Amino acid sequence: MKKTGAYELDMTTGALLPKMLRFALPLMLSSLLQLLFNAADIAVVGKFAGDNSLAAVGSTSSLINLMTNLFLGLSIGANVLSAKYTGAGDKERTSKVVHTAVTVSLLSGAILTVIGLLFAPQFLKLMDSPDGVIGLASLYMRVYFLGMPAMMFYNFGSSLLRSKGDTKRPLYFLTAAGILNVALNLVFVIIFRMDVAGVALATIISQYMSAALVFRCLLKEEDEAFRVVIKKLKIDGATLWGLVRIGVPAGLQGVVFSLSNVVIQSSINGFGEIIIAGSSAAASIEGFVWVSMNAFHQAALTFTGQNIGAKKYSRINKILFCAEGCAIVAGLVFGNLAYLFGRPLLSIYTDTAASIDAGMVRLSIICTTYCLCGMMDTIVGSIRGMGYGVVPTIVSMLGACGLRLLWIATIFRIPQFHTPEVLFFSYPVTWTMTLLAHLVCFIIMKRKFPKEDEAV
Repeated sequence: MKKTGAYELDMTTGALLPKMLRFALPLMLSSLLQLLFNAADIAVVGKFAGDNSLAAVGSTSSLINLMTNLFLGLSIGANVLSAKYTGAGDKERTSKVVHTAVTVSLLSGAILTVIGLLFAPQFLKLMDSPDGVIGLASLYMRVYFLGMPAMMFYNFGSSLLRSKGDTKRPLYFLTAAGILNVALNLVFVIIFRMDVAGVALATIISQYMSAALVFRCLLKEEDEAFRVVIKKLKIDGATLWGLVRIGVPAGLQGVVFSLSNVVIQSSINGFGEIIIAGSSAAASIEGFVWVSMNAFHQAALTFTGQNIGAKKYSRINKILFCAEGCAIVAGLVFGNLAYLFGRPLLSIYTDTAASIDAGMVRLSIICTTYCLCGMMDTIVGSIRGMGYGVVPTIVSMLGACGLRLLWIATIFRIPQFHTPEVLFFSYPVTWTMTLLAHLVCFIIMKRKFPKEDEAV
């Protein structure tokens, strides 16, 4: 067994379930805290600024995801490459991945800031945001996008730490940042009456704090392969191509998913501000269920990457089965708990009974079937961990995204089916079909690897 540091995890030997839980549980808690940034925004603004402000903040989430997912996909490429080279014991290539990824994160954050500041109102108009919402939503987005360099750096940095099994320190950093975010939300909105600008400002201050903590961690990293040296910050061409080859397809998949969600959000916008507010609150609650499952997607991605690097091919199937089992349990338990306690949870975001009713409709359809999404994402994690980026993207674009858009363009347009319920049913239907397609792809791709392990 390899000797590992206090924050490292050898994923290539020993029993999988204990190590996967050790990896995934801190990651799950970290993701929950990250979601609390946005949840705190929505809850505080809904309680103290009204449903208009709630709808303004909530209606931007799918658009923000659309604009950031392409760049965040590159962080997946960094995770896969770094895990592979860590498993192979190649410190020189790992260091190149680290420095290239950090440089790319800062550049992508700057680009996103400029795009958000210049084009936020135009993007919101394309989404058919109501006139009563678009002004506040534009203000929120412009302030929020000032934090993009910090958001990108934190996500790339934590992705690098995950590649060697360190999911604890990002949790510690986000705990501190999350407490600060909630405190600033209350101060800026209740005391200074800053409305949506206040919650956006609280979020970006917290993001810069978490980014600074990750930066300090990488500067002082004991493992020289992961230690950031300022003068080494540059883009290595071969490494960048590796990030692009794996990360851009993953990012494009995220963009297309977000595009389909933008179309759905535009359809929701057509039902008015009450439905928008209820759906936004429910979507925030769903996010907590999703990250509980997504932790095992990340586990499948990283564990597979390390074992491919170590040439432990016999563990690939075992990793997928273990991660899938954990994702199913998480989806069933947390998804159904979210529905059962939906009304009190929704009341955290809004006091309007009609908005709560609208939110319950969404929770009853999506949260109760959310394990299907977790299963779909976990298989994608294993496929990407094996080094395949394009195929899962194409399958997801045709399946979960293309079919969802087809549903909206056909079934949803029939007058008697033009309801929020029919709109939300597009999710479980497309998850199921895409899950089956990904399973076929995994079986085919796994056959390309040797059945027996090889010495590194």
